Amino acid sequence: MRELLLALGVTDVSPGAAVFVAVAALLAGLARGFSGFGSALIFVPLASTMIAPAMAAPLLLVVDVIMSAALIPSAYKLAEKREVLTMLCGTLIGLPLGTVVLVHASPVSIRWAVAVLVLVMLAVVMSGWRFRGEPSRRLTAAVGLTAGFFSGMSQTGGPPVVLYWLGSHHSPARVRANIVFYFALSMVLSVTAYLIIGLFTLPVLGLAVLVGPVYGLGVFVGTRMFGLASVTVFRAIAYGLIAATGLFSLPLFDGILR
Repeated sequence: MRELLLALGVTDVSPGAAVFVAVAALLAGLARGFSGFGSALIFVPLASTMIAPAMAAPLLLVVDVIMSAALIPSAYKLAEKREVLTMLCGTLIGLPLGTVVLVHASPVSIRWAVAVLVLVMLAVVMSGWRFRGEPSRRLTAAVGLTAGFFSGMSQTGGPPVVLYWLGSHHSPARVRANIVFYFALSMVLSVTAYLIIGLFTLPVLGLAVLVGPVYGLGVFVGTRMFGLASVTVFRAIAYGLIAATGLFSLPLFDGILR
């Protein structure tokens, strides 16, 4: 394994850490395939215990762009396109700001921010609270700005988007389609921003070769689970996974995971 990592240009990641990151990618892919979101909430906190957030975020972006592309055509047909594009306008502002934070903030600070976001949003979702107001263009764009900021910082822009659309009048299938289509478009912005500041390094691309197929397997299985498994049971499992990753992403647990 070490020889393979060196051949791929990955010099600062141990074989054990690479395996851990691959397992995190599998779990993240399962969440992505089933619900259309959640991959970053699982992957970034876990992977960041082994590699820097500035490496984990672009790594997820690379494999997600490639391995979840098959979700886009069906989502495009069903999504509420005007609403998605309005949200994307806010993302255009928030994403560059989050990317600046990713580059200049300390890895520990980013991990604390991601952990707090994950745990707070998880608590909100599990409480049963949903947005019930009348969606306006300004509010939709504001949600997009918030999601863009967290996407730029750590690819964890899903929670505000999901909470917003879960409270809408849309069916679960349309909510999922909106989420998938929105993140397909926002990923284009993320790729552009990360390219400009040089986050797609050789080690990131080398790790993507290793974890990409594992993530793709998770997406494939998760997609098959959508509509077949019990939503109640799956949500309970997903909440447990997200809670665990939020807790273990805290720097306090580094001694346990390393």
